Amino acid sequence: MNYDKYLHRNILCIDLKSFFASVECVERKLDPFTTPLVVCDPKRNGAITLAVTSYLKQKGIKSRGRVYELPKDINIIKVPPRMHLYQEKSLEVIQVYLKYISIDDLYIYSIDECFLDVTSYLKLYKLSDYNLAKKIIKDVYDTTHLTVTAGIVPNMLLAKVSMDIEAKHVPDNIAYWSYESIPDKLWKIKPLSKMWGIGHNLEKRLNNMGLYSIYDIAHESINKLQNKFGTIGIELWYHANGIDETLISNLNKEEVKDKSYSESQVLFKDYYGYNIPIILYETSLRLARRLRNNKKLTSLIGLCISYNSSIGYGFYHTMSINEKINDENKIYDYVIYLFNKYYKDNLPIRKIAITLGKLTDNNQVQLSLFESYEELEHKKDELYVIDDVKEKFGANAILPASSLLSYSTIKERNKKIGGHQA
Repeated sequence: MNYDKYLHRNILCIDLKSFFASVECVERKLDPFTTPLVVCDPKRNGAITLAVTSYLKQKGIKSRGRVYELPKDINIIKVPPRMHLYQEKSLEVIQVYLKYISIDDLYIYSIDECFLDVTSYLKLYKLSDYNLAKKIIKDVYDTTHLTVTAGIVPNMLLAKVSMDIEAKHVPDNIAYWSYESIPDKLWKIKPLSKMWGIGHNLEKRLNNMGLYSIYDIAHESINKLQNKFGTIGIELWYHANGIDETLISNLNKEEVKDKSYSESQVLFKDYYGYNIPIILYETSLRLARRLRNNKKLTSLIGLCISYNSSIGYGFYHTMSINEKINDENKIYDYVIYLFNKYYKDNLPIRKIAITLGKLTDNNQVQLSLFESYEELEHKKDELYVIDDVKEKFGANAILPASSLLSYSTIKERNKKIGGHQA
């Protein structure tokens, strides 16, 4: 593939290594590479381990397990989480980044990960991207005593993947990838869930198509992937080929100025990756009905996930799509894609919110390459018939079979909010 026409920037993806556990070690003047420390609730044997030191990771102990699963033959230091302290340390690190680049070229991905576009600064500092990365990494350590890993590549996608796959396992903690290294590095990734953006559910669906490595996706027909997954299939193909046209400067400018619909739900207990999809689907269903009732279509999907109070943070991400929809199944496909892309480590979820933006009037038909006008009209009629029944007999008159599951909340929410408004 000729990559000349695609994005060529100097992007760094920087991650704070074992962040929570490392901060706790630094506060105690301990070395995270020789100290067996775990961040968790020491009083609860079934609590989740939020972070473990690099020392414990080297012994095969992973974060996000349970306290009772920790080995008994190691004298492990257990400390409770201090989210306010971690936020302060994260801000200190960000201030280091801002010594070298403008805030317009910095994208904060999470409390411990950031993207930096250093393209415009290499001439200023008279440094290569690799040497500038080393300089920033050293400054972070000198300032905070925290160790970081970094991926250096031509776009944001490869920066993140190279950092995840390689940087954490090399002596200088820096992965340096180019488009030329895609066959040797990106395409060899398997299982598929090791790739940023591919969760276990999507991995299973891809495996069912006979796709088991990133090489397989890169060499699959883009039309076949689009037919199976819609817009997500196109993105999968481009990402498998190392292509990402996202600019940090554009991400920072993106604002949804038009009216949007949203719905949030505080959950009565902790939900995880295996049972939260039902809540996401039910919320998608309610929002889709709201769109249809108001004769609107959406082309921007947003998902917010908040973890329980012992963790104290979460994530919010949006996705622009190249179709205008009001079908709950399509909305859910994009929502679950965002969830699988950004949810990690099986953290306990206590609140979700879905936002639909870029609303337009439902006065035109947009066909996909794989959908005829007759199919679209039949599907639309089906959805509006269901809406009519709910309007007449209440929102609980017709529900998905999943509403019978114990994790479902849709019946109670419909009763509380009002059957004819849901």
